[in-house]
Amino acid sequence: MKLLAVVTGEFGRRKALNLREHGPKDWTVHIWAAPSHFPIIIDEPRDFLPASLPPSDLILAVGEHAGVCELLPDVAKMTGANAMIAPVDNAAWLPKGLMNQLRGWMKDVGVECVFPKPFCSLTEKSYSLRGQRVEYDNALIAEFARHFGKPSIKVAVDQASKTIANVQVERDATCGCMRYVAEKIVGVKIADAEFQAGMLHHHYPCLASMGIDADYSDTLLHVSGNTFRDAFSEALKPHTQTAYFRPDGFVEK
Repeated sequence: MKLLAVVTGEFGRRKALNLREHGPKDWTVHIWAAPSHFPIIIDEPRDFLPASLPPSDLILAVGEHAGVCELLPDVAKMTGANAMIAPVDNAAWLPKGLMNQLRGWMKDVGVECVFPKPFCSLTEKSYSLRGQRVEYDNALIAEFARHFGKPSIKVAVDQASKTIANVQVERDATCGCMRYVAEKIVGVKIADAEFQAGMLHHHYPCLASMGIDADYSDTLLHVSGNTFRDAFSEALKPHTQTAYFRPDGFVEK
C-alpha cells in the first residue's frame, strides 16, 4: 500500500515517521508538508500545491490548519488515491461543518473517507466512540486499521508477583503511544495496570486536544487515554478472577 501523509507540523510528521518505521514492510509512506498559512478565502487551491505528488492509494490528512482541507480533493486527483483518513484530534483543525463539506468534496472525486475522533478510535469496521461511532466498509482503510488505530494488546502475567510480564501490541496507535506504554508498563502490578496505562499515555505525550469536545463532553486527550485503559482492562480479563462467597444456609449447594 502506498500512503501520502499530508502534514503541516510535528503533530502529523510524528505519525508519518512512526508509520515508516513500524508499519508493514510493503507499505510506502510519503510525506508532503503542506503550507501552514492560508488567506481567509482560497480562490485557487492548486496555487498551494506542488507540481507533482507521488502516486498513492491512501491519503492520511494530518494537517494542523483547517485550510489544508480545501487542498485535499486536488491532492487526491494528483495522486490517484481512492481513500482518505482525516482524524479529528483537535476540532479546531477540522470543525464538524468543514468535515461534512470535505466528505462531499472527496465523494465528488471518488474518494471514500473516514474521520476518526480521536484517531485511536479507528478499527477495521468503525471509527469514533460511544454515540459518535460510525461504521464503514473500505478495504484500504481497513488494511491500515489492522495495524494502526484503536489499541489492541495481549498481556502475559507473572502470577507469582501478580505483575505485567510482557505486552504484545497487536494494533498500535498511529503515533506509537501503545508501543511506548507496552514497554514502560512491564513490572507494574496487575491491579495498577489500567491506571498506569492512562498515566503513561499522557506522558508519551498524547497530543490530542485538551479542550472540552462538544460531542463527548470531555477532552479528546481523556477520550484517547480511556481507550488505552480499556485495552488493558480487556486484555487482563483472563488473568483476573472475582472472588465470591456463598453464605451458609442462604444459597443452595
